[in-house]
Amino acid sequence: MTDPILRLDDFLPYRLSFTSNRVSGRIAQAYQSLFGLSIPEWRLIAVLAERPRTTQQVVGTRTGMDKVTVSRATVALVDRSLVARMPNAEDKRSQLLSLTETGIRLYGEVAPKAMEMEAEIFSVLTRDEQATLHILLRRIDDAIG
Repeated sequence: MTDPILRLDDFLPYRLSFTSNRVSGRIAQAYQSLFGLSIPEWRLIAVLAERPRTTQQVVGTRTGMDKVTVSRATVALVDRSLVARMPNAEDKRSQLLSLTETGIRLYGEVAPKAMEMEAEIFSVLTRDEQATLHILLRRIDDAIG
């Protein structure tokens, strides 16, 4: 009996990571050149656009980013006056984050570009294939826990 050979190109975790890194890299270039935003900064802005007045912990949970990454993105966006921090009456150890008016305007510029890039990247898939991909990715997320 021969030992199975692991071929990276056929190993699904590798393919998923490889493709994800390529997609993120392409998007990161656009966000940086057009808006001066890193991927973690954009993710933070996107979460706050959906859920104003939320904590860094919620942002981390929602995006899968670690505490340090969320903290750095928060500091950078506060320094640029895109995000404001305020006391959290329910938990004195944390602060609530919200987009400032400038942050809201920036989100209004970035979101259409993000959707345009998504449409361009995934145009190689039919709408049904895109929907199936969403379902499959969620199923994998659920299985991992």
